[in-house]
Amino acid sequence: MIAYLKELSGPTIAVFLARTMLGLVFLMAGWWKVFILTPFAHAQQFFIDGFKDQWIPEWMLWALGTAIPPFELIAGLALLLGLWTRLFAALTGLLLLVTTYGHALQQPLFDIDGHTFTRLALAIFVLMLAEAHDRLSLDYWLAHRGGP
Repeated sequence: MIAYLKELSGPTIAVFLARTMLGLVFLMAGWWKVFILTPFAHAQQFFIDGFKDQWIPEWMLWALGTAIPPFELIAGLALLLGLWTRLFAALTGLLLLVTTYGHALQQPLFDIDGHTFTRLALAIFVLMLAEAHDRLSLDYWLAHRGGP
């Protein structure tokens, strides 16, 4: 095992760490929103109540508010495992753009330095390196399981 780890390049280790961190953050957020808060309470608290004075139709708020928790759970698990990494890194990046717009509607000078910027930086990093370097993922294993 140690010999195998010594063979891994810096970019391989870096993308593994970034992908795993991004996966953990989304998995745990999704877990809390799905199993503890519930998607309906998430939609009510953060979407319906939070955007009642905005232009967004209520049906769209309900749809987004209830869909985001299971998406975060699934995306987090997939990223953690390294399954469909490019797809989920891109989709989480798009989700972060949408949520940034929502926060900016509520507070025009929204500070993205917290969770949003960190997650987006990780998603971009993973998108840039995963396909070429992520040897510690299910994507890599599935692509190379037939031979060397």
